[in-house]
Amino acid sequence: MDFLNLPVEGASWSDDEPDVNPNGMGVFIPNLEIIEMDDNQGENPVSIDILPDDIHERILSGLPLTAIFKASCVCKRWNQIVHSKKFTLKDASFLSDKTWYFMFASSVEPVGYLYDSGLRKWYNFELPFMVHHTWNIAPSRGLVCFMDDETSKALYICNPITREYELLRVPPSMGFPVYSALAFSVDQSKSKYTISIVRSMQASDDFLLWNVSIHVYNSKEKTWLSPVTGAMQGWRPGDVSVICNNVLYILVFCTRRNDIQNFHGLISYNLDNIEASIGILKDESVITAPCALTCGRLMNVQGKLVLVGGIGRPNRPGLIKGIGIWVLDGRQWTEITRMPHKFVQGFGELDDVFASSGGGDLIYIQSYGGTALLIYDMNTRQWFWSQKCSMHKKFPLEIFSGFCFEPWLQFM
Repeated sequence: MDFLNLPVEGASWSDDEPDVNPNGMGVFIPNLEIIEMDDNQGENPVSIDILPDDIHERILSGLPLTAIFKASCVCKRWNQIVHSKKFTLKDASFLSDKTWYFMFASSVEPVGYLYDSGLRKWYNFELPFMVHHTWNIAPSRGLVCFMDDETSKALYICNPITREYELLRVPPSMGFPVYSALAFSVDQSKSKYTISIVRSMQASDDFLLWNVSIHVYNSKEKTWLSPVTGAMQGWRPGDVSVICNNVLYILVFCTRRNDIQNFHGLISYNLDNIEASIGILKDESVITAPCALTCGRLMNVQGKLVLVGGIGRPNRPGLIKGIGIWVLDGRQWTEITRMPHKFVQGFGELDDVFASSGGGDLIYIQSYGGTALLIYDMNTRQWFWSQKCSMHKKFPLEIFSGFCFEPWLQFM
């Protein structure tokens, strides 16, 4: 395992306006000119170094997050405070349940735009490594797990804010998986995280039978557990899974033709009591989707399993007509909302696939074909657009994607 702790000075935070906290708690003006006064013109200045650390912490916690990182470059003492375990920012004026969203394009550089949903501002931002839109990405709390299961066979556990990350090797696979699904969960109270990789490949020429393996990594033991294996008859996993309350949920697709045309379903495995073999999947263990979907995204929002799905047209179920949000209650789906038509129109020609990520009380939805970012607040039950992002297409078929996470200042 390699552990990389990159300096905060390498992060790229920039915008065209001063960072201003709406509550007036902190202001950072770039390139602020400091004018030195003649000693004879006033009283001798008193250094703030005489103040105790808790006063410094209060001063720093009153700043917007971007200003905190800039302030950490002022002196060694502030740098140590900002990156200390004690500096949790519980009373920081900018903190809320709002997650932030990072948007990036299918380019060759690890750059993109970071959206602060509290201040409703976009920042130019750069990740510490290159991320491709074909990678599996799974956020949890303030950390994000990235998986390249095709080229480098690597996993990155990263705090995008501090740019710290761990590099892990992807566990070996028996054969070449057709589909790989990544899930990631952080347990703050125990200072650990769990990674799950679900791999599936066709068992034979019979398209109905698929071999499945589940690989689980525990950060406390720093090892991959022995994979559990089994087969699925008539169903296959795709590239969508999530861990919620230590239960692994996998979105599966029906490989049999049926009259209902409801091809999506959900299966679950308790990670505390997962058996040595998952056996043959039975139809009765599948939770069918709430309606005919073109695609689905799973996420953990407020400790609940949320499904964001594209709703198919009645006459042409493969084409999307809208997007819905559901919450799983036992084995039943409860519909929360459907995207109003005016917002569907706002995406232009909405693709049948889209990026969606949720956390805290917000769910983000972004079409792969553009930079428009729509947000749904689970508490207020309201839809609204983010501020317009200044990222533009460099070529007609460029793909955009993104993910959300909570702003943290600690790695674990």
